[in-house]
Amino acid sequence: MFAIDRRLKLTTLFTMCFALFMAMLDNTVVNVALPTIQRDFGSGVSGLQWIISAYTLFFAALMLTGGTLGDLYGRKRVFLAGLVVFTSGSLLCGLAPSLHWLVVGRAVQGIGAAALLPGTLSILITTFPDPRERAQAIGLWAGVSGLALAAGPVIGGLLVDSLGWQSVFFMNVPIGIVALAVALRTLRESSNPEGRSLDVPGQVLAVISLGTLVYALIEANNYGWTSPLILTLFAVGAVSQLAFLYVETHSPSPMLPLRFFANPTFAAGSVVAGLISFGMFGIFFFLTLYWQNIQGYSALQMGLRVLPLTAAIIVTAPLAGQVAGRIGARWPMTVGMALAGTGILLLERITPTTAYGALWWNMLMLGVGMGMVMAPMTAAVTSTVPRARAGMASGTTNATREVGGVFGIALLGAIVTHWFSAHLAGSLARFPLPAAAKAQIVALASHGGGTTAGSVPATIDPALIHRTIDNSFVHGIHVALGVSAAALLCGAVLSAVFVGRGAVAQDETVGSSPPAEAAALVAMGDVGEGEAA
Repeated sequence: MFAIDRRLKLTTLFTMCFALFMAMLDNTVVNVALPTIQRDFGSGVSGLQWIISAYTLFFAALMLTGGTLGDLYGRKRVFLAGLVVFTSGSLLCGLAPSLHWLVVGRAVQGIGAAALLPGTLSILITTFPDPRERAQAIGLWAGVSGLALAAGPVIGGLLVDSLGWQSVFFMNVPIGIVALAVALRTLRESSNPEGRSLDVPGQVLAVISLGTLVYALIEANNYGWTSPLILTLFAVGAVSQLAFLYVETHSPSPMLPLRFFANPTFAAGSVVAGLISFGMFGIFFFLTLYWQNIQGYSALQMGLRVLPLTAAIIVTAPLAGQVAGRIGARWPMTVGMALAGTGILLLERITPTTAYGALWWNMLMLGVGMGMVMAPMTAAVTSTVPRARAGMASGTTNATREVGGVFGIALLGAIVTHWFSAHLAGSLARFPLPAAAKAQIVALASHGGGTTAGSVPATIDPALIHRTIDNSFVHGIHVALGVSAAALLCGAVLSAVFVGRGAVAQDETVGSSPPAEAAALVAMGDVGEGEAA
């Protein structure tokens, strides 16, 4: 393996995989720590949403620009900067004295990841010019992504149970320092600025649009959906989104080339990428709280219960890519979305006391369904653009995945919070409690505070109140499950109707596999979705 410049290539490959594993592992361990963070900081659901969304928001908004910065100013330079920022954000998260600082640290991590992750792949592509060696290197790179996806929940559970939630962030610090030291000494600089420029107006508008809409969705239940602040944020988000579309259609070097969306296959594949992340991010955010807060599982026990899903994705995704190479992407995507949507619908039967033995096969079904979509989706999208733009196409699907995940947590979180509070208020109506006490219970439960000794009279069993709270939270999850399943089933229809329509790029063949770098980006997208696991 790697006959020429063997030492340099192996060291570069090790460094890229090392850094990638750190960032991807961080994605998959954070959700496991959420219930512990909630108890330490007394956070409500909206605060936990921000812990996930702050990272995903900046990663989604800046990822396409991160790749362009590497092309313009040097891939090594941008990679190192991203590594420093990500490691610093991890340290800030671990030292965070409050929820506010933890969210700030997560945002810093997202900024670093947007520069770090695209760089890991682009550096490998330039380091391995031989197609065969490049395929081997990218295969190992993608394997590390899958390993992080599978190991993250278990490692996170072990760390949280034994060392506290801070450890899931502190572990990145020594890893980041080692990767930085090795990268400074061994990596070669490369760039490709010809014909590229930063789309500053588009980038600013993307951040404003995503940021205002996500903030409005997460905080709407706190301020009120018709409050002046929330309505203003929705208006700013809508206007900035329209302005973004205008800028991207008139920019000589757009961060998101909208002309490719004229192809039905490209457009449908991108939308499906967002829809599957919408469902996965949001649902597993709440299943984590369900398993730990309601059913009482430890962080490690919860991590082990996610393994059927992650293992199914790792096994199914490459097989689905081979199938798509033979019969096309339409039916693997359609069946996968339908299977995942049906799996989420079947989760509607959960109650506060449902045993895991009745749910594990649902997790397996979800993993198989999602795994069936990933590689065929990217193959479909990249087949519609020239091979030279395959990296851009894969980057676009990864960006839409992250955007879908942001809105999955924000919108489904708003749904769960609203229906939980409404159901709890209605359920408490049958208790002989003063109106003020009922309002206090709803407020405390909605913000993660449970009940206090003074909020329940001695004549009422507190355990009964807690069961009522649990039932109401599960009711909210049921509503979110229905919305999530509907989104995935709509994705199945889009796949069946539009994938395979439109022109195929002239230098691609119908049903062909995507180029190596595009296929590898699938793995990064899969692991990125592991944030919700």
